[in-house]
Amino acid sequence: MVETIHAVLVAVDERVQAEIDSKQLERLASAVMERESLPPGELSILITDDTTVRRLNREYAGDDEPTDVLAFSLREGEEFASPDGVLRLGDVIISYPTALRQAVEAGRPVEAEIDHLLVHGVLHLLGYDHAEAEEEERMRRREQELLAPS
Repeated sequence: MVETIHAVLVAVDERVQAEIDSKQLERLASAVMERESLPPGELSILITDDTTVRRLNREYAGDDEPTDVLAFSLREGEEFASPDGVLRLGDVIISYPTALRQAVEAGRPVEAEIDHLLVHGVLHLLGYDHAEAEEEERMRRREQELLAPS
């Protein structure tokens, strides 16, 4: 079975790179996929800056502002069967500066905020949404379940 989860840190300084445990992010994403009963597959995680996230948000969502996390699914749109049978979920892109600001506001470590944003992004790739109050409650509940210590 193939499982490839890549956490990549770009456009963040060396201090930030030293603070982020990319292997921990890969383990967390893998655990979420497993707990969501998905077969092993591929997922990319990108930790970057507000400028990059703002550009992507503007280009793909029409919102000219930075945000905390973006999720780009490879499962949306026209049905496409992978020729090698590997599940390819997509990309989760997290803005480190926004995550840091939110962590400070919430009084928690930035690592916990990044974990939360990663779970949030993966759930978006799996079809969870928060456009309606009921959907938001369902998604928040699942985030809490997935982030709770096992």
